[in-house]
Amino acid sequence: MLMLAIAAALPAEIISIETPMVPPEWAYAQRALLTESLAAAEEFAAKYIDPRGHFRGVERWGGNDGPDDVMETFHNWPLLYALGAGERILATYDRIWEGHLDQYQRAKAPSTEMAKNGMYWREFPTAFDWEHNGEGLAAFYHYGLCKPRNLTYRQRALRYAGFYNGDDPLAANYDRKLKIIRSLHNGSRGSKITAASVYDWGGEVEPGADRHTRYQTAANIRGDHPLNLCATTLGMNAYLLTGDNRHRDWVLEYAGAWRDRILENKGNVPTNIGLDGRIGGEWSGKWYGGTFGWNFDSTTSSRNYYMRGVRIAMGNAFLLTRDPSYLNPLLRQLDNLYAAKRVENGRILLPNKHGDKGWWGYTPNQHTDVQRDLYLWTLDPARLDHIAAEPWIAYLQGKNSGYPTEALRSGLSEVRRRVANFRNDRSTPDSRPADHAQRFNPVVTTPLVNLMLGANDPGTSGNLLHARLRYFDPDRRRPGLPENVAALVDSLGDQTASVTLVNLSQTAERSVVVQTGAYAEHTAIEVSVGDRVHSMNNSAFTVRLAHGAGARLRINMRRYSNQPTLAFPWDR
Repeated sequence: MLMLAIAAALPAEIISIETPMVPPEWAYAQRALLTESLAAAEEFAAKYIDPRGHFRGVERWGGNDGPDDVMETFHNWPLLYALGAGERILATYDRIWEGHLDQYQRAKAPSTEMAKNGMYWREFPTAFDWEHNGEGLAAFYHYGLCKPRNLTYRQRALRYAGFYNGDDPLAANYDRKLKIIRSLHNGSRGSKITAASVYDWGGEVEPGADRHTRYQTAANIRGDHPLNLCATTLGMNAYLLTGDNRHRDWVLEYAGAWRDRILENKGNVPTNIGLDGRIGGEWSGKWYGGTFGWNFDSTTSSRNYYMRGVRIAMGNAFLLTRDPSYLNPLLRQLDNLYAAKRVENGRILLPNKHGDKGWWGYTPNQHTDVQRDLYLWTLDPARLDHIAAEPWIAYLQGKNSGYPTEALRSGLSEVRRRVANFRNDRSTPDSRPADHAQRFNPVVTTPLVNLMLGANDPGTSGNLLHARLRYFDPDRRRPGLPENVAALVDSLGDQTASVTLVNLSQTAERSVVVQTGAYAEHTAIEVSVGDRVHSMNNSAFTVRLAHGAGARLRINMRRYSNQPTLAFPWDR
């Protein structure tokens, strides 16, 4: 395994940029998207959140509409702050996060074994699957990008990680000997090993209602499932905050055990590991069996969740080690799916199901996020085969030059559309489900993440942000671009990245700290600005932008050369 060094301290040298730059349209659009998303978020929160921070809606338990759906609605609000939006977005998010913890620790599901005394316990879901647990925690992980020194946040992060690494005796989730999580339903009260009723899945509704009928064949939740790999982000978050190798070691242990099982199974992700540690152990030895397994629910080609946890966990392990063996499960699974593809009317369809008779459930490619990740992690040109035509990826290849302005304009239009929709929403709290407002969330971050950071959007599943660059405001001692500054990443190479920085203020200079990697995992070796070359050998450097100045910087770097950390540059 590659041994990685601790990220070095900030260099004393400051890169000064004095050259005036005609303000680009993309820069104004970028700053506008940060500003307008914040303004829309405040109005949105006023409508759907009460003064206690509680969601104005019906409190339910379950996979159709449950506690996780509240915070999934706000999944990217801390991320907007980390990009450079105003302080108010984080203050609003704080109120909502604390409010939802209070709301769902009070809310009870009397017919549900693990939630009858409260849907949350110790500020965490009592026991449910990681399709939903991960979605509810997506915003929590991004908060570490904003306030990593916040004591309450750190205490929660360590407590949550302890639920899964075997440290907490009240949360019997992890079998250290077999390296499995013991059930598909798990959380702060431990793993539920007995059969899951329709109430455990769907909460308090009349039997026969849709919230129950869709889970009538989902009673067997015993044993490990690849969705549980989403829990590795809890260990990652604890490690990024503390540097304590106990958390790092658990992430690598659990992800490594699943890596080995997948490769043992010829590159196909098993969707059940028995309590005896055997592949398919709770499903007559069938690797494709299991609730939410490959062959689950014969009425649809979806709801089998074999890729989500693997993508998240193997990305976490790769970030820690740069060991390519952790990417092999994703590569092998994709290769197996493409080997079984069909072509209909010139369109490639991939199987999304496997049963006793082999592959079935053919659909258009559902794995573009995984394919983008694999390309951005490896920079292997072979990984471009199925995503080269995507507008952002094409832009990074030197094509589609108008994409940044188009994408940011589209983002602004999306904010306008969502604001219009939530203003016209006539739902009332006594009938409003927890997931109702997700479609109206007016915070739009995907084009910002792509273009500012050179990063794939982490989405809503509880994934970490994997990024080539990140920015800090040294004057205000906070994350994100300083006021009036815009950034555009236009190319990424194995050892290079190019970014344009521009100060839109025509009267005041700005300073920005550029960090290589979301967690300082890369090292900048040198930075070229025109014909000037600045030697660095550091994970961050400072750029001073004169009023109205801008330039394109080419950064040479060693990728994954440092142990990742959430500490800000001036705290390392």
